[in-house]
Amino acid sequence: MRSDLIRLFQTPPQACGYYPERSAQNLLIDPHQPDLAGLYGAALEQGFRRAGDQLYLPRCSACQACIPTRIEVAAFRPDRSQRRNLRDNADVRISLQPAQYNQERFELYARYLRWRHPDGGMDEAEPEDFTHFLRADWSPTWFMEFRLAGELIAVAVTDICEQGLSAVYTFYAPEHASRGLGTLAVLQQVELARQRELAWVYLGFWIAGHPKMDYKRRFQPLQLRGSHGWKPMLPTTGKD
Repeated sequence: MRSDLIRLFQTPPQACGYYPERSAQNLLIDPHQPDLAGLYGAALEQGFRRAGDQLYLPRCSACQACIPTRIEVAAFRPDRSQRRNLRDNADVRISLQPAQYNQERFELYARYLRWRHPDGGMDEAEPEDFTHFLRADWSPTWFMEFRLAGELIAVAVTDICEQGLSAVYTFYAPEHASRGLGTLAVLQQVELARQRELAWVYLGFWIAGHPKMDYKRRFQPLQLRGSHGWKPMLPTTGKD
């Protein structure tokens, strides 16, 4: 991706969503850039992430905590806890659906935000928030649905590009949190990428030691993107 052909913008400082005492800034690809769909795969390769119709990369002057990650699909093997997750969720039915708004999905999304982000500015979602945050007209987005006895219990927002699959966002029913539906979603996205012969599942940003982000290191072999490109993360030792 060549910045001399693509307009990039730097956002002004804003509150960091992970560390309240810090400020954050993002590098944005011009949302009016022609052929964003064609640029998307190359942007993922450079560490960018999609939120709504924006492709962004954290670019904070005093912090480099957010590190792009991706799973090497061909080499991935579930660890013991992940295999247990698959067994425990064998009764969940999974399907890939067009990325469209409906009331059932919105109500699940709103319930998840109220539970996950109370008083965080995201807990009073409106229908337009659902659409603007989860999809864009140009993005190759699908909704991976998870149903238990017919009830929708989770949705994994999944972008399928030629270069790889991007795990954009997952929301699920709070009362089923003990099932580990976030882990299940990643495992199923890896399997979808394997079926489609895609090399990578892009997981977004990893923050070492952060309770909301550190789970990503369990999906080995994981690669991290730094100033010299993608490099393997060395797995930590301990029980799997």
